[in-house]
Amino acid sequence: MTTHRTRIGVLTSGGDAQGMNAAVRAVVRAGIRFGADVFAIHEGYQGMVDGGAGISQLGWDDVGGIQQRGGTVIGTARCAEFRERDGRRAAARNLLTHGIDRLVVIGGDGSLTGADLLSQEWDSLLAELVAAGEITAETAQAHPALMIAGIVGSIDNDMVGTDMTIGADSALHRITEAVDAIASTAASHQRTFVVEVMGRRCGYLALTAALAGGCDFALIPEAPPGPGWEDEMCAALKHGRSLGRRDSIILVAEGARDQHGARISAELVKHELETRLGEDTRVTILGHVQRGGTPSAFDRSMATMMGYAAAEELMSATPADGAQLIGVRRNRVRRTPLMRSVNENKAVSQLVDDGHYARAMAARGESYAELHSILRAIAHPQPTPTSVPKRIGIVHAGGLAAGMNTAVRAAVRLGHDRGHTMLGLERGFSGLRHGHVRELTLADVEGWTGLGGADLGTRRDVIEPEHLYALSRAIETHQIDAVLMIGGIDGYDSVHRLYAERAHYPALAIPMICLPASIDNNLPGTELSVGADTALNAIVEAIDRIKQSAMAARRCFVIETMGGDCGYLALMAALSAGAEQAYLPEEGITLAALQADVTRMTDRFREGRRLFLTVRSERADDQYTTDVVSRIFEAEGGDLYDVRQAVLGHLQQGGNPSPFDRVLATRLAAASIDALTTALARGETTAAMIGLEHGALVTTPVADMDELVDWENRRPAKQWWLGMRRMVRDLADPPTAAELAAQSASAAPAGTTSTNGS
Repeated sequence: MTTHRTRIGVLTSGGDAQGMNAAVRAVVRAGIRFGADVFAIHEGYQGMVDGGAGISQLGWDDVGGIQQRGGTVIGTARCAEFRERDGRRAAARNLLTHGIDRLVVIGGDGSLTGADLLSQEWDSLLAELVAAGEITAETAQAHPALMIAGIVGSIDNDMVGTDMTIGADSALHRITEAVDAIASTAASHQRTFVVEVMGRRCGYLALTAALAGGCDFALIPEAPPGPGWEDEMCAALKHGRSLGRRDSIILVAEGARDQHGARISAELVKHELETRLGEDTRVTILGHVQRGGTPSAFDRSMATMMGYAAAEELMSATPADGAQLIGVRRNRVRRTPLMRSVNENKAVSQLVDDGHYARAMAARGESYAELHSILRAIAHPQPTPTSVPKRIGIVHAGGLAAGMNTAVRAAVRLGHDRGHTMLGLERGFSGLRHGHVRELTLADVEGWTGLGGADLGTRRDVIEPEHLYALSRAIETHQIDAVLMIGGIDGYDSVHRLYAERAHYPALAIPMICLPASIDNNLPGTELSVGADTALNAIVEAIDRIKQSAMAARRCFVIETMGGDCGYLALMAALSAGAEQAYLPEEGITLAALQADVTRMTDRFREGRRLFLTVRSERADDQYTTDVVSRIFEAEGGDLYDVRQAVLGHLQQGGNPSPFDRVLATRLAAASIDALTTALARGETTAAMIGLEHGALVTTPVADMDELVDWENRRPAKQWWLGMRRMVRDLADPPTAAELAAQSASAAPAGTTSTNGS
């Protein structure tokens, strides 16, 4: 019996989704890192059925630089033969020809169901192949089970068992870009557009795109409108026009229908608007543009995490484990029984088909229902004034973060619905001291959803003791009953100081909420901050261009990112862009580490590498600056490679907010207004931080801030993302000869005898 290393097959099946290539890259490199041989199964199940050139082994460099490419480089196709038992028997034979008994399947629920069926039939298929003389009994005995790890690739984000599916965030980018572009032309002509997006049974794209695009109305499968929905839609458009809005945009999921099951098409919506309002209306069907283009930073990093975990899962899998779905739940990789997730997902679709809409909405998860509720509150205002309306001031403090305007707009609209007077405290807390306070009307914040920057202005300074009296007098003078601070670590520090001084300045004893907005993602009480995703996408886009510029020569790039004393942007950029090294403030830089990197670099360039990418956080080390690191690399490289440095600077803070940041800002603003309204109604003086922990909204007392912050380094005492450092390193370089030898020595004989005797 011939023995060899564990062999893993990877395929992409069904509709393509941006980010599939990042998952394939991670599966291949992690598999090799863990001691396996990895094979691409081309064109989905078709390659498995056809065999031959349809299955080929992949090396480390075969998947280099593919994570930024859309679609799937190993191909995908529908395969009618695989639906028949004879086709699956051929697939089993072809897998065994290569000694493959572990599969990573990247696709939708149909593709994952097919993989599970093949796994369930494996015993009987092998028995048939042995009886027919197509494989030996020894081969069948060496491969008694087919182990499966499934990863969902679907732009619809329609799978139970994972918070996000590969491609959904990128598709949302395409939709939001289109909506932003359509809004400008619609405003020029005072025109209404009806935009149809994908989503046959799941309205995720329509729902989140409506929030991200500041749309007037959205129609989704899980929440079909009741009788009179046409009047409600027209009322929403009239309200927007009353605020001075020149454009109106309606989003329609392709599977939208009314409560009687009748389909609501984009053309039907257009007809109703033209008939009832006399609006000049146009229809845009985005179609497959939603599947195309470069994957977002989030899709790259998430797909990489999933692919890495899938390879790790299969290395230790046993037949008793059953097929597993690899997903993400609350920013962590999660493993669940594959068919349980698939069956639960089909059950949700059936609930929609059967008209059990409330149950379908609940089955999508708490955050889905929450987003739908927020959209209705913002897009379909139905004022519910509190018994005692109050005056709420909104202020920015800290560095600029894309999404600040989005949060202000949501807070103002939702605050007005509660009957509050919303005040803009311009130019930060310093502006409040000097009386720069103005009332914010709904019209004032119209169009702010996708607007970059911070129209209220922001400052990085922290409140000093000598400012407290002036601030307390300003709060009294302007009759401010509560404060919403949308900003970064300086803002958190300032609110913490105001809270600590309440005993000396009674005017400061009012409800205060901190909403996290910082590209550094370095704030307590939350795992994600508004602005970080936009900055990360800007960094990754810049790196993509830098990598293209390096193709003409052998070159090392040292790229400096922002982040202060927090390495989040550098590490996540390295993970998303496939960098070989990331230097973080949390670890620092040593001469020994630089020497090791020079050795790695020169070895790789001698082997034919054309690019070595290093990402350095701006404060990774006071002595080994970006310039110093670049000079060291240049001096050691000689004629083998060139070294260039790129300091990305403030482009990371600029630009319009990403869809993720727009939705996050809106969600956090809604929670902040709820918290302030509740505190004001109860006469409480809450001082708290709103954030996301494990994907769920949480409220943390400002009193706990000292325990949660490393003030010396201006970052949280605990940072969840640091656990991904190993992943970046494992995927950067192939195992050395010594590591491969150690793997071979320790590997258990997983033996196989292939049908061709090799």
